[in-house]
Amino acid sequence: MSSDTRLAFAHPSARAEATAPSGEGGLRDRISLRDYITEVEIGAFQQERGHLQRIKFNVVVEVEPLTSPIDDDVDRILSYDRVTEAIDAELGAERLNLLETLAARVAERILLEPQALRVFVRIEKIDRGPYSLGVEIMREQGGVDGAAVEVMDAPHPRMVFLTNDKINGPELTGIIDSLSDEDVPLIFCVGAGETPAPTSSVAQVQRRIDLLAIVQNAWVLAGRDMRCVVVETRTELDWAMKNGQICVWAPSKIVLDASDSPDTNDGLTLAAWFAGELQASELVVAGADVPICDVPVRIL
Repeated sequence: MSSDTRLAFAHPSARAEATAPSGEGGLRDRISLRDYITEVEIGAFQQERGHLQRIKFNVVVEVEPLTSPIDDDVDRILSYDRVTEAIDAELGAERLNLLETLAARVAERILLEPQALRVFVRIEKIDRGPYSLGVEIMREQGGVDGAAVEVMDAPHPRMVFLTNDKINGPELTGIIDSLSDEDVPLIFCVGAGETPAPTSSVAQVQRRIDLLAIVQNAWVLAGRDMRCVVVETRTELDWAMKNGQICVWAPSKIVLDASDSPDTNDGLTLAAWFAGELQASELVVAGADVPICDVPVRIL
């Protein structure tokens, strides 16, 4: 077996050693986490939704050797707990589709530690068959050009929940006109339409059906006023808010991907939750009662 092939399948510690910087300053200490297995819902395929699967982490962190005595003081070293905490924090943040995304986020969180110089992260799915499927990445301090990263304040949109009476009523255009503000992004939220959705005895299937019913109603609203654009992902939403588009939120993907979304398909409850997630300036409710919400609520 060639050296390159051997290293490709070796533990990340072997890759770290083989690619260590040479010359003065190349000496580094390493800490490692081996075979850390946990269960999580992850994956882009439909059969991976609603099911936990085991994934295995192997992580190596290179740190600069201390130049003074450690004195057996845990506060002077990078604790192993910081590695497992980085993994657990990213697993708990939101549901992800890709191991690549998870690996990058874990690496970035570890590199926030001042002692960390370079990190190798390998993640494997171990329940997909008689083999392991995985990804390995390497990141290091200074790998991203900080000067090239533009830091922008997140917008605080005005979110509006409309009942079906308001969507289909003659006052819709006037409502949109009255709430539009060039300086405040506008996001409309809706519930399911009047047509009954199909039913299923499988809870996960029914949840998707009910969310799709809301998505369909979002398109109904967009069809009633051409200024409205249906958005499904955070990337689309961020771009639309920064470019002055009026959005209608299609909640299916964001709700299913979130780790803390409400266990309901009630449109108003989902709107109130998402308003909190986006730190909206307010939630305006037209035609419905006041929901429990983490942001100010105004009845229209």
